Amino acid sequence: MSTRITNAMMSSQVLGDIQGVAAKLAATQKKLASGKEINRPSDDPYATSRALALSGSLEQIKQYERNVDEATSWTSTTNTALMSINDVAQRVRTLLVQAGNDTYDQTSRNAIADEIDQLAYTMKGDANAEVAGSYVLSGTKSDTAPYTVGGADTYAGNANAVYRQIGPGVAVQINTVGSQVLGNGVSGDGGLLGVLRDISTHLRGGTVADGNSLRTTDLQNLDSSMDTLTSAIAVVGATSNRLTTAASRLSELEQSTTSLLSDTQDADMAQTMIDFSTQQSVYQSALAAGSKIVQSSLLDFLR
Repeated sequence: MSTRITNAMMSSQVLGDIQGVAAKLAATQKKLASGKEINRPSDDPYATSRALALSGSLEQIKQYERNVDEATSWTSTTNTALMSINDVAQRVRTLLVQAGNDTYDQTSRNAIADEIDQLAYTMKGDANAEVAGSYVLSGTKSDTAPYTVGGADTYAGNANAVYRQIGPGVAVQINTVGSQVLGNGVSGDGGLLGVLRDISTHLRGGTVADGNSLRTTDLQNLDSSMDTLTSAIAVVGATSNRLTTAASRLSELEQSTTSLLSDTQDADMAQTMIDFSTQQSVYQSALAAGSKIVQSSLLDFLR
């Protein structure tokens, strides 16, 4: 049994084919305009899901990079502050060794004591270093200056650690607690300020016992406090090196993730241009062929 092909059937088929080619051409044109292989989830559900996961990973990596940048600024400022304090401590040691000489009279020792008092203020000023309004030696009380220059030597911060997350489940302490280095200005607390106050007191004392203290316990305590300071500087240096390594690793991870995301969602522009040109030719050919296949109506022949 044969099937009769009518003009209406041919017209419908031709129009359907032309619309199909036009739809492909429109989709390719949209890829060219957006530069994306996926313009809506229905284009490729699996690729859409993968692109969303990669985008989330990329944003997380960028947040870790911001954390590393902030931590690097923090440790850099801390290192500068501690190195300045170390320079002051070295100057104090030089003065202490000089003052321990019996040839120095009381007037000279008083003058040295005055300089050491000023150096103590300098240390406290160095300890008040800050990054973007945050005091780096105040623990988590970063909105409070750790020391009052010209006032009491009491530490105003706290001993809490400040952390920054630099990777999944990886957090690093970025702060140094100021009281661990400078103390509270109390004799025997192991801090530099207490040692400097003892030295100043003994310089002004003028007794034989004071002179002996300058040459023995004061010098020993100063060296011990400077050793603590040196250890703190070493820890900051190690942390800085760790942050540098983390920054390099995150940069590589960002590049590889960005590349994967591009491969997933970005259109191959060269291939898309070829597809567009081919589909445009097919569309034009379909229009031309369709105009010949869809014949004129019976009324046209009766004219």
